[in-house]
Amino acid sequence: MQTGIHLKVPMSIKMLSDKVQVPKYASEKAACCDLQSTINCILVPGQTALIPLGFAIEVPDGFEFVIRPRSGMSLKTGLSVRNSPGTIDSDYRGEVGLIAKNIGGDNLVIKAGDRVCQGGVRPIFQADFKVVEELGETERGEGGFGSTGTKAL
Repeated sequence: MQTGIHLKVPMSIKMLSDKVQVPKYASEKAACCDLQSTINCILVPGQTALIPLGFAIEVPDGFEFVIRPRSGMSLKTGLSVRNSPGTIDSDYRGEVGLIAKNIGGDNLVIKAGDRVCQGGVRPIFQADFKVVEELGETERGEGGFGSTGTKAL
């Protein structure tokens, strides 16, 4: 198995705010880059808000840019990415934003420049749906919603 290969996808970025930096990867092998808030805000417990991230991007065809929680932020605060993962499609050209929710019990203070989420590039595949009368059979069948955890090993 070959290791140490990181594919880089060229992506144009337009900075829309001087309160944030061009997204950066925190380490050489990081899968996602840190994204920053452009605004100061306080989210009360249970509140959802759109936090602008200060840039627009041109995602190449065949890819998506995903917005995900930062593990440290999720562990230490009540910040949650409401639609995790959020998807930026290749035909979107507006400002990228974070749909944030405070799921904690305390007010969540966010300052301009805080790293509030992370973004990554992922290949996409679209389904080519074929309507059929029957689906192939499997041992599991229609069992779902935890049904495989009820069987003895």
